[in-house]
Amino acid sequence: MRPLVAIVGPTAVGKSKLALSLAQALDGEIISADSRQVYRYMDIGTAKPSVGERALVRHHLIDVVDPDQDFSLALYQDTAHQALEEIGQRGKLALLVGGSGLYVKALVEGWQAPPVPPDPELRRCLEAKEPEALRWELQQIDPVAAERIDPRNLRRVIRAIEVYRRSGVPFSELQKREPPPFRVMMVGLTAERSDLYRRIDARVDHMIEQGLVEEVTGLRQKGYGLHLPSMSSIGYKQIGMFLEGKLDLATAIQQIKYETHRFARHQYAWFPLKDERIQWYDVREGFEDRVRELVGRFLRTCG
Repeated sequence: MRPLVAIVGPTAVGKSKLALSLAQALDGEIISADSRQVYRYMDIGTAKPSVGERALVRHHLIDVVDPDQDFSLALYQDTAHQALEEIGQRGKLALLVGGSGLYVKALVEGWQAPPVPPDPELRRCLEAKEPEALRWELQQIDPVAAERIDPRNLRRVIRAIEVYRRSGVPFSELQKREPPPFRVMMVGLTAERSDLYRRIDARVDHMIEQGLVEEVTGLRQKGYGLHLPSMSSIGYKQIGMFLEGKLDLATAIQQIKYETHRFARHQYAWFPLKDERIQWYDVREGFEDRVRELVGRFLRTCG
């Protein structure tokens, strides 16, 4: 079985930096597990690897669709599996890196997407409903899915309702799992909360300095409105509100930091520190050499 090293942890903790270092040292390629880096033209606010970093190490699942195109979990899985196959054929090490817990877990745990195609008309009908009404409906038809899905993730709530209405079978029952066709090792990076928040705040300030306001302005000029799921991302939403005159810039920046702090806390719900599958490392300590040695031992056991 081909090896896959998954690097997990909260945003801004240093996952991408570690992955780049490992890929260079161990002849690897990186598969992004970020639900926003799949969108073209959205570079600064998603903290995409730079052009230089992508020249050093090959990256996959970045710049896959335009901001007004749909991108589903099923499409992510299909594209990621294709990338894994290509990486294996080249004899390279695959490194899965990103903060979207749903994408990571679906891949490493072998989730099988429900065989129910999207219904655009039904989705438009559901999107017109109040969020609380959607959550209530899901709770009635599939309490297991209601417990698993983040209630703020309305796209997933709507998908679960859509699956039930189209098939008559609860979303949670159709999400079968099969052992993935690769051997997985998981590395987790963590930091003390105040240190993590400082890292997040510094990243947000850097995004503003890099030109996040100008990036959102350019996206709107291309016709990508704030109503799009892609543009509802943290950072894009708040800067969009600033450009519409609904927030001043200082308030928008502070809201980005606050929402990112909350998102980081939620990421630990996907991969808790007590998860015994994950080898955790505190980024305040020297850890890169130890991780490199750990991955090296893992690769030797894979033959």
